Amino acid sequence: MSYFSWKKENMQAHPLQTAGIVLFLIGRYIFAIFFLYGFWHKLVRGWLWTDKMYGFFTERLYAPPQLNDFQTLYLEQFAIPLALPIAWIVTIGELIIGVCLALGFATRANAAFALFLVLNFAAGGFYNLTLPPFMIYSVLMMLLPSSHWLGLDRQLHERHPESIWFK
Repeated sequence: MSYFSWKKENMQAHPLQTAGIVLFLIGRYIFAIFFLYGFWHKLVRGWLWTDKMYGFFTERLYAPPQLNDFQTLYLEQFAIPLALPIAWIVTIGELIIGVCLALGFATRANAAFALFLVLNFAAGGFYNLTLPPFMIYSVLMMLLPSSHWLGLDRQLHERHPESIWFK
């Protein structure tokens, strides 16, 4: 794997690569902020100890527009019966994803976890125009070594080259 260097000579020799990496890293931090905001929003509104997630799921089930069969089955058989554990997984998951992406720690695994959450949001009937970009960016973070450009994964990979967590 060729490593990007933040040395002035390297950045001057490769200005387009540097600009692309900087833009990608800005996107990663925006992504992290989105997940940290989601955590904070749910925490201060009591999603971990109330039935807010249950209410959210039942509202999605019965509110227009009509859901497809998969979404209805997902809500009735999975999400609504397990609303409180799902609230915990989503809320704490958003915290973990946000912090890890901000630090560049286990970035690829956390991008996969983010994709899992976003796909479950869509399956639960919460779909808006922000989801496809988040899905695409999650995949890009799994493919590109952004945490080797800036983050803890580069140093951890050097210490633990066989670990899948820091690739």
